[in-house]
Order: sequence, then C-alpha cells, then structure tokens
Amino acid sequence: HEGYNRKSLLVGAPRVLVTGATGLLGRAVCREFHSAGWTVIGTGYRRARPRLLRCDLTDEDAVRGLLHEYKPDVIVHCAAERRPDVMERHTEAAVNLNVHATSTLAKEAATCGALFLYISTDYVFDGRNPPYGEDDSPNPLNVYGRSKLEGERETLRHCPGAVVLRVPVLFGEVESVTESVVTSLYLKVQEASEESCTLDHVLQRFPTDARDVAAVCRKLSERARQDPSIRGIFHFSGKEQMTKYEMAVAIAQAFNLPSSHLIPLTEQPAASALRPINSQLNCSRLELLNLSVEPRPFTSAIIDCLWPFTPDKRWRQTVFH
Repeated sequence: HEGYNRKSLLVGAPRVLVTGATGLLGRAVCREFHSAGWTVIGTGYRRARPRLLRCDLTDEDAVRGLLHEYKPDVIVHCAAERRPDVMERHTEAAVNLNVHATSTLAKEAATCGALFLYISTDYVFDGRNPPYGEDDSPNPLNVYGRSKLEGERETLRHCPGAVVLRVPVLFGEVESVTESVVTSLYLKVQEASEESCTLDHVLQRFPTDARDVAAVCRKLSERARQDPSIRGIFHFSGKEQMTKYEMAVAIAQAFNLPSSHLIPLTEQPAASALRPINSQLNCSRLELLNLSVEPRPFTSAIIDCLWPFTPDKRWRQTVFH
C-alpha cells in the first residue's frame, strides 16, 4: 500500500480519504482506489499502522484538522462498530462511532466540498418482507441497525449530496480467519475430528466480497464527482442466499473437507442481538445506472480468501495447476 501518506500525494490525482482503513472493507477500498490511480489517505485508530494516519474519529477537532490538511475529493467512511452482540453491551461507545463520528464527517465533508460516501447495512431492515429497495421503510431490530440508520440520517441531513451504500455481511482477504463471520466458519469446518457442530440454518444471508464492494465505491465516487444526481441511498449485495450452515458446507466442499459433523440448527439461536430473518437487498438502482459489478461466486471468492490459512499454503497450486 505504498502511497497512503502525505509523502506521495500525487499532483493532479484525485484524493480519497478512507476511514477504518485497517478493517476488512477499508483495506479493500484503499487497494481498489490505489490501483485506479487515486491518492489514498487511510485512517485507523486502534489498529493504526505505518502508512496509515491515526485519527480518533470521535474527536471533532482531529477530524476537522485531518480534512483541512489533506483536502480529499472523496471520503469513504468505512469505520464502524459492526458486531451486533458487542453493541448491545457497549452501546454508548458504538453510538459515538456509528452516529456522532459520522455526523462530524458529514458536516466537515459538506464544508470542504468533498463527496461523502457512507457505508451502511442491510440490518436497517427487519427482514420480514424482502427484498428491500432503497425507498422501503427501515425498521432495525437491534442497536447496530439503529445506529447505522441514525448514521444514514445524519449523513443526508448534513451533507445532502452524500452517497449511502448499504451492504450485507462481508468477507474478503482477511488478516485472521476470525475477522469476518463468514471466514470464521472455516474453524467450524476444521472441527471434523471433534464432535458435531451446530450452525444457524434460519437467518438468510447474502455473503458479499469486500473487493466487490470496494469496486462499487470507486465507481460511485468517479460517477458522483461528474454527476450530482448520483446521491442518496444505493444497495449492493452478493446474489447467493445462504444460511451460516450452508456457507460452512460450501466452504467444506470448496476445500474437499468433510461436512457431516455440521448440523443445521432450525431454531433461531438465543443471541443478545435480534437479527433480521431475511434482509435481502434489491440492487436495481446501481444496476440501472451501470454502477454495479457482477459479484464474485461464493465458492471461488472463499477459496481466494481462505487458502492462505490452509495447512498447506501451496494447496492452491496443487489443485489448480
């Protein structure tokens, strides 16, 4: 990721500021814009590292100073607390990040004339009547969904030209298997020698590759800079409907591992946060504007993401060549 800092702000190249640049989606967004010739300024906080700027997004003065110094053309706001069960227990900190920091960024983006792109979630819907279009009424079931919906409202209130992109559960090139709820299923698959393992077979999910979301963010940003009618809410989602059980079985099959120890659980598990049964997103608005990408098939994408964690990292060469 050479070039995510002030030393190489390319003259004339458009600048994108990516919050949450250490996270799964933030890393993918940085890579996508970088490879398209943008100057990328990535920010992190707890996981800040070299070539990224450390910034506490809940500190209004720090945010103002950052935007003043780097003058981005586009801000892609990926930073969020996105673990629903954690949010039920630590509501205040999560609301500070998901709502108040978003509000600050939206205000400052409007002030400095940057395009603001806010990443939101399918969890703004209750899941009772899918698929959901951009104009359907949100009705979040948990604190996470409510905080992201509030973030959307703050975004569009302070920055009417902003873009909100709702996406479902993400996976991608993870730094550890547990970084995504999708890739963490690989651990369950590997427990074949142990006793059986129950997995949710009720909640319908649409696992989506962060690389595809990053490409959509770039396309939206490029078009919105030219065309002010590109604003408001958009949906993007993978197309394959799967429960956690079905994802785990697909992972097992992709790596030629047994799946007979995986048991589908057909009652909703007692988690601390309620989750929508099926919050499928209708993505036709992006498609009609030719701003979508064809989602990567789940099996090939999950092999991409997990093969570095297989016992034999040369597995990929041995299978495909």
